[in-house]
Amino acid sequence: MTTKDWPTETRTLSAMLRDLRAGAPEVMKTFGAMAQAATAPKALDTKTKELIALAIGVATRCDDCIAFHAKAAVDQGATEAEVSETLAMAVYMGAGPSVMYASHALQAYRQFAEAKQPKPE
Repeated sequence: MTTKDWPTETRTLSAMLRDLRAGAPEVMKTFGAMAQAATAPKALDTKTKELIALAIGVATRCDDCIAFHAKAAVDQGATEAEVSETLAMAVYMGAGPSVMYASHALQAYRQFAEAKQPKPE
């Protein structure tokens, strides 16, 4: 099995989304506003919301969602234990196919977390 490079995948997807934004600016602007409203901290903090989004990405088998929300989980300070527990819920709700995608999400989380670590000098 080939290991996916999730940080590179995310950069590639971001470039593709820029093209989509140029072709459908009003729709993408509205989608972006919806994303900001949905992830804003209210009763749930942003980290919890990103973990929920990661679980939904696994359950719906969306590699692109896994890439973006694994990165966002790292950026929001999620621990590997929190991600693992979130993925356990996704597996529970999504059964066998979610097991396979949960392994992708954990790999993505680890790559983003490793990239965020300070490099030894």
